[in-house]
Amino acid sequence: MTKIKHSLLTSLIIGLLPAIGWTGPVDINEADAETLAAELDGVGLAKARAIVEYRTKNGPFTSAEDLGKVKGIGTKVLADNKGNIRVTSEPAAQAEK
Repeated sequence: MTKIKHSLLTSLIIGLLPAIGWTGPVDINEADAETLAAELDGVGLAKARAIVEYRTKNGPFTSAEDLGKVKGIGTKVLADNKGNIRVTSEPAAQAEK
């Protein structure tokens, strides 16, 4: 009986992960400002918009550390989000062109 309860609880937790907002690393070359603000610690909507603006003007980021080039993004934000940032080599919008 205990194994059944454990299996049910595990299934419930796994099933609820998407609903509670766990989505894995955020791709900083594809995410919009709202997604960046929601997924990155220490990044509000103003900083997220600055990230998108920087990316638009300067092209895709090549590493997570490139975020440090954006005004308002410092070493603390980078350290706090180290495992939550993903970087594609080419954003989807540019790949379609």
